[in-house]
Amino acid sequence: MTRYISKSVFLLIASVVLVCGIYPGALWLMGRIFFPFQASGSLLRGPNGKVIGSKLISQPFTKDEYFWPRPSAASYNAAASSSSAIAASNYALRARVATMLGPIVKYANGPKAGQLVAPDIEAWFQKDHYQGQPHIVAQWADGHNELAQAWVTADPTHAAYVQAWANAHSVLVKQWIQQNPGTPNPQPTDLAVPFFENFSKEHPGKFPSAVTATLPGGKTQTQIVPVSVGTDIQSTFFDMWRNDHPHVPLQKVPGDYVTTSASGLGPDITMENAEYQLSRVVAKWASDLKRNPATVRTEIQQILDQNAHAPLDRLAGEKLINVLEVNLALREKYGAPTS
Repeated sequence: MTRYISKSVFLLIASVVLVCGIYPGALWLMGRIFFPFQASGSLLRGPNGKVIGSKLISQPFTKDEYFWPRPSAASYNAAASSSSAIAASNYALRARVATMLGPIVKYANGPKAGQLVAPDIEAWFQKDHYQGQPHIVAQWADGHNELAQAWVTADPTHAAYVQAWANAHSVLVKQWIQQNPGTPNPQPTDLAVPFFENFSKEHPGKFPSAVTATLPGGKTQTQIVPVSVGTDIQSTFFDMWRNDHPHVPLQKVPGDYVTTSASGLGPDITMENAEYQLSRVVAKWASDLKRNPATVRTEIQQILDQNAHAPLDRLAGEKLINVLEVNLALREKYGAPTS
């Protein structure tokens, strides 16, 4: 009996040493010797030598001087990798894509070929008529209750603004409670639709948007004010504008520009996506550097071509661009953005 126990203990110890010590140690040593970059997490360093991220994990870029990654359902949080899990038939997906398209989509042909649609969305919105009826914002809230409620919950200042409206419009709130007796103490999200309906009547051709102002002491303050221009107008009302202008030819936007990856952290974009963004990137760098846009375009296109990669050493699949690598190359060539 003792002999069997001793052999079992020996086998257990040997297995632990082999599986938990020798095997992972050998893999670690081989990785450090033959694949040091990958074994260290594929980390990339900035001009000062400090690690700024991993080649394998996307991170947000918002400056016009840089290429932007795919949208992220995980808010680019590597600890919360996830997809949006929104089906193609889900209205929320259409709304999200339309919101992203508004500021970036361009005319395909005609006298405005290549120009952004955004200014025309603003001009149409200011007329405050949709499908021949007045009050665009009210129609938007009535037809998209979930989006109206999402606006309220998107930021604490939005909810506070709706609550202040409710305090100043007690008669309208009482009418809403009478129509919804199951909710005697409505929260700001409950009042989203009546708020936008009333806002549309009091501020025709305008939408509540957060505006940051600098106070005399240098501090900044964000307030909700009625606006008739800006990205909020372009994003929120692009879909309605499109419904009012169904036959206007628009340029196709690369799918990965407006859709998330399965992980929410995909570090690459297609070459088509990068080239769609190229005009914006070139224009901003040319303005910052006071240089000829044509020359800057040639230089940045070369950077894209040099950093393009595809499966099987570019022999198969679509060309991809690692956003972090390309933006680091731009930083190395042109320095830090001016703003």
